[in-house]
Amino acid sequence: MEKIWLNNYPPYSPKTIETDQYESLVEMFEAAIQRHPDIPAYINMGQVLTFRKLEERSRSFAAYLQNELRLKKGDRIALMMPNLLQYPIALFGALRAGLVW
Repeated sequence: MEKIWLNNYPPYSPKTIETDQYESLVEMFEAAIQRHPDIPAYINMGQVLTFRKLEERSRSFAAYLQNELRLKKGDRIALMMPNLLQYPIALFGALRAGLVW
């Protein structure tokens, strides 16, 4: 199959991912933050969320889940939200907190 979508990838974005080099999605996410802190991670409705901002906001959300809601590693949650910039913040925040969905 011809992967025509790869033509739209920015030059800094790899065309393949070595999945065995990461233990988890959080580890892969943290590696991306280190490599590309100021590059857009997500763009939606004219708003840009860089990897650095995504890290800051997902850490804040993880702290909220752990400290305010008292959720613990292994607790289950459900994420039901529209496909907006808040979704990756909630997703990575939940992963950072060790939650399962």
